[in-house]
Amino acid sequence: MFQEICSELDAAYEEMVEIRRYLHMHPEVSFMEFKTAAYIAEYYQKLGIEPRTGVGGNGVVAVVKGGLPGKTIALRADFDALPIQDEKDVPYKSTVPGVTHACGHDGHTATLLVLAKVLHKHKENLEGNVVFIHQHAEEYAPGGAKAMIEDGCLDGVDVIFGTHLWASEPAGKIQYRTGPIMAAADRFQIKVQGKGGHGAQPQKTKDAVVIGSQLVLNLQQIVSRKVDPVESAVVSVGSFIAENPFNVIADSAELIGTVRTFNEEIRTQIEQEIERTVKASCDMYDAAYEYTFDRGYPAVVNHREETEFLANLAGNVPGVGVVEESPMQMGGEDFAYFLQHVKGTFFFTGAKPTYSDTAYPHHHPKFDIDEKAMLIAAKTFSLAILQYQAEHAPVAAGK
Repeated sequence: MFQEICSELDAAYEEMVEIRRYLHMHPEVSFMEFKTAAYIAEYYQKLGIEPRTGVGGNGVVAVVKGGLPGKTIALRADFDALPIQDEKDVPYKSTVPGVTHACGHDGHTATLLVLAKVLHKHKENLEGNVVFIHQHAEEYAPGGAKAMIEDGCLDGVDVIFGTHLWASEPAGKIQYRTGPIMAAADRFQIKVQGKGGHGAQPQKTKDAVVIGSQLVLNLQQIVSRKVDPVESAVVSVGSFIAENPFNVIADSAELIGTVRTFNEEIRTQIEQEIERTVKASCDMYDAAYEYTFDRGYPAVVNHREETEFLANLAGNVPGVGVVEESPMQMGGEDFAYFLQHVKGTFFFTGAKPTYSDTAYPHHHPKFDIDEKAMLIAAKTFSLAILQYQAEHAPVAAGK
């Protein structure tokens, strides 16, 4: 059946591209993906599959029910875009000012929709069920995964597989990793309250810019001097705001940044160390402060058995030339929540564009993908479904 499914996916490739480009031209940001969700639901309805909509917010869940007994396997694709202006010079450039699919979620969605269409044709000979989870709001915490799980999207699911089209690696490469593969992604915000004044009389002030600048430097020492060097961690200040006229010393300053970790103990340690550093830095200048630490997605931790299963089969997928272990990635992903509830694995499918010498990174205004990667992802999912069912087939009575 796998060869037949691959042939049908090849025949449907142009439709896959058409879907992806339509979504790319009509992006919607996290928690506002109303038209995208409706588009996904309508696609399933035209197939004769009645999806469940409004799952945990804007999520959509559809099920292809096989005619033979077997396991229930879930696949997940996210479909939100980013508040970034599309700067690509392509016919399918975003038509929405300030919003674009700069992370490949349009490709994830097109992959699952066409795969569902092909599998639905074979449902009578298909073992078990395939649950297609179309998740909203991956890009913005608290994300959509947690809410969809709470709304029952994983009910009855035995295993889940997910992939991210990965523009830093060429099409034809599959990357896997047992254990942590993507980091926990947290956010911190610090407000330094000093005492403003005239730029010519600094002795009468508590300069929030100086305090904040010292604080930025002090925060760098948390990872280098407080965290075990065999552990991976990042503390980055991404925003420093203290806007004033040129001759005014700032009364206050605001710092916003991110923390990335894989180890929960290190995650907690850094949260505490940031506050200690803030307090010590502000005490030195007799300034006040406010500090908040918002925990985002936990680390994506792949299950060993399912990851090894995926790694072993990936080389048999048409179009795949390289299967290798992935380095741990400091990016975050709320697929982590799915793996906390059921066994499964999350892998990367190479999608580096071939039309340009430059592969722009995810979240870049000129980000794009090699659309052939969608076909490889769909075929990888297909083989995973068929082989997983074969390896977990129910034992016949009397055997």
